[in-house]
Amino acid sequence: MKLDVISVGSASVDTFVTSSSPDLQLDLEKRQVLLPVGGKVLLDSLVTDVGGSGVNTSISFARLGLRAGFLGKLGSDADAHAVEKRLKHERVRVLKTQRKGHTGYSFILSALAHDRTILTYKGSNDSLDANDVLWSQLDAKWLYLGSLLGKSWKTQKSIAQFAAKKGMKLLFNPSLYLAEQGTKKLAPVLDACNILVLNKEEAQSLLKSKGTIPQLLKCLHKHAPLVVITEGPRGAHAYDGSKVYYARAHPVKVLDPTGAGDAFASGFLAAQMYGKNLAQSLRWGVAQAESILAKFGATNDLLTKKEMEKKCL
Repeated sequence: MKLDVISVGSASVDTFVTSSSPDLQLDLEKRQVLLPVGGKVLLDSLVTDVGGSGVNTSISFARLGLRAGFLGKLGSDADAHAVEKRLKHERVRVLKTQRKGHTGYSFILSALAHDRTILTYKGSNDSLDANDVLWSQLDAKWLYLGSLLGKSWKTQKSIAQFAAKKGMKLLFNPSLYLAEQGTKKLAPVLDACNILVLNKEEAQSLLKSKGTIPQLLKCLHKHAPLVVITEGPRGAHAYDGSKVYYARAHPVKVLDPTGAGDAFASGFLAAQMYGKNLAQSLRWGVAQAESILAKFGATNDLLTKKEMEKKCL
């Protein structure tokens, strides 16, 4: 059966930790975490979950009632089996690739002034080769492209071109790593995408501009027919070439924001796939992002379609 959407992106195992140790200090002015060299910092809590842009979004799509698939490079280790087991539990189809190396891993120091610091090991995520992809499996109405680096970025460019030839629609959600490389470097994917989703910092980095949201939206519209820019607690904006749409965020308790961008983008795209207008789609994105902020893990509290429709009447 043809899938509704395939998420092409990273996979990882994420470990969230908190600490109230006096040996861990914050410099809020410089936005730095200070740890003693040669010291030992006691932890208060530890939670492990799956993560990565491809995993987070494919689970979100499945929760929202869509036939979802995941395409990414897993390693040949126990972590890969943990990721695949969770995806299958969520009824996400895992598109097979050759497995090699170590699955991505992130160590997330959470609850730092309503934010977090992530130590991430990309592992096999950066080694997705075009020869790893079973192209006959790559068949869906939409492709969601998260951020991949190294060899995987080259493969993503090939996937974007393949999608365009096959008439598949494409949403691109580049991270700051990619956005900093500018529009020329990202052109092969930008030119193929139907929807571009970024946060404000990523949008400014992509354009090498400190412009306002309206300015950024209009400049980015030269590269994609529909542009969305998020601003965290300030809400989200969308521009279709004729009108700017806005959805406000709501006051929520923030324990850890990891995965909020993935949740927003997948909620927004799901709404578009269900025929919602742009105002409604923004509300779906905001609601899905807010659903995960009060707990550790980017997927545990994602809304189902029924919950989303009730929340976004």
